[in-house]
Amino acid sequence: MITCILHGRIANDETTVRWATLPQVSRVHHFPELCSSQSVSEIARICRSEYLLLCDLSAGDIEITPQALKRMADIAVQTAADWVYADYHTEKDGKTEPFPTIDYRQGSLRDDFRFGPLILLRTSSFRNSTKNVCNEKYRYAALYRLRLDMAKKGHLFHIREALYRCKAHTGTNDDKAMFAYVDPANREIQREMEQACTQYLKEIGAWIAPESISAVTFDKEKFPCEATVVIPVRNRVKTIGDAIDSALSQTTCFPFNVIVVDNHSDDGATQLIADKSAHAGNLMHLIPERKDLGIGGCWNEAVYHPSCGRFSVQLDSDDLYADVHTLQKIVDCFYETHAAMVIGAYFMVDFALRKLLPGLIDHREWTSDNGRNNALRINGFGAPRAFYTPALRETGFPNVSYGEDYAVALAISRRFKVGRIYDPVYLCRRWDGNSDAALSVQQQNEYDRYKDSIRTIELLARQKHTG
Repeated sequence: MITCILHGRIANDETTVRWATLPQVSRVHHFPELCSSQSVSEIARICRSEYLLLCDLSAGDIEITPQALKRMADIAVQTAADWVYADYHTEKDGKTEPFPTIDYRQGSLRDDFRFGPLILLRTSSFRNSTKNVCNEKYRYAALYRLRLDMAKKGHLFHIREALYRCKAHTGTNDDKAMFAYVDPANREIQREMEQACTQYLKEIGAWIAPESISAVTFDKEKFPCEATVVIPVRNRVKTIGDAIDSALSQTTCFPFNVIVVDNHSDDGATQLIADKSAHAGNLMHLIPERKDLGIGGCWNEAVYHPSCGRFSVQLDSDDLYADVHTLQKIVDCFYETHAAMVIGAYFMVDFALRKLLPGLIDHREWTSDNGRNNALRINGFGAPRAFYTPALRETGFPNVSYGEDYAVALAISRRFKVGRIYDPVYLCRRWDGNSDAALSVQQQNEYDRYKDSIRTIELLARQKHTG
C-alpha cells in the first residue's frame, strides 16, 4: 500500500477525497510544504506503508487513474528503485500537451531537476535518508538534500510513459522560474541549496578545496595583442553589426583585436561583416573551412588562431558591452586576481535596450571558497566570460551550440582561480531570434540532458582530481 502526501495548494476537500479513494492508497496527509527538515522528519514518522507518493499540487490539479498508480508501484518493485517518476500530460489554457521528463544521472545535481509533480518513494530508503536531512536542519533544501542522499545510496527510475495529467494553475511564470537562482529575493534559499550540494560533494569525494586552486601568471608566452574579442555568428544580420561596433568602440590602454567567426551565414551577415572588416584594421573576418561547427567549434577557430590575443573575451552576436570600458575592466580583473577566467554581470534587455526582469544578473552566489563547487548545482556562470588563452587552449570547447561555455567554465574552475566582476558590463538582448527564446519542452529537455552529461563528466573528473 501507499501513503499519499499532498503538498502545496489544495483547492477543496474533494482533492483529498479523490486521492483517498484510489485503491492503492492507505492514508492521505496534507503538508503545506516539504522543503523543511521538520516536514520531512514528520513524514518519516507517520508513514508506515511500503511506499509513499509525493503529490505537488502547487504545479496544478493532478489527475491519475488507479491503473497508472499501480503501474508506478509495480515498476518500483520490479526495478528495486528508491525513487520513481514518470512522464505526464499538461493542460494549460485549454490545451493538452505531453510533458516528457528526462533520465536522472549522476550529474543531475541541479536543484530544479524536473521530476514532475508525482514522485513515488520507497519508505525505508526515505526514512534512512531523513537522518542527514534532519541533522542539517533545513528550512528550504530538505527535499533536495533527501534526493541527493537517496540517489547516492540507491537509484532513481524514470518511466517513459505519460501516466497522469496535470492541469496547470493560472499565472505560471516560466521565465521567473528560469532565473529564480539569481533572484536576490531567493538568496537565503540558494544558500541552503548550496549547503546541501556542498555536503553531498564532500561525501562523494568531488568537492574542490580552495587551497588546491592555482593562480595564473601571464608572462609565459608572447601574443600578437593583449586581448581578442571573439564573436561567433551564423545568420544574425539584424544584430551582428551592433555587436561588432560595440567591440570596436572599446577604449583600452592596450592593443586588442576582434575576431568574428562567420559560420557560413546566408542571410546577408557575411557581406555586412566583410564591409566592416575592410574599414577596421583590428577586425578579422574568419570563415571556417568546416561546415559542421557549433558555437563551441567556432570559438576554437578563433582561440587557436595565431592572431588570438593573451585573453579571449566573449561577445555573442546578439549582445552588446555595457559601455566602452568593459574590455579594460575585464583585463584589469585578470591581473588583479591572477585568474584563468573572468566572468562579469549583465542585464537582460529587449531590442530597444530596456531592462527586463529579473534585473541585474550578477551571480553573487559565487564565492572564492566554494563557487567552483556550487557551479555544479546551477545552470550558469554569468556573462561575459573571458579566458586566459593558454588555459582555454588546453581545455578547448566542445563542438556544440548550447552549454559549451558552461562545460569550459566548469573544467577551468576545477583547477584555476576565477575572477568576478559584479558590476554590469554586458547587455544580453532577448528577442525572437534568440536560441533560448520560447523553448519547447523537448528542446529544453535536450539542453538539460546535455548539461547533466557535462556535470557527470565534471563530477567524475573532480573525484579523480581529489582522489
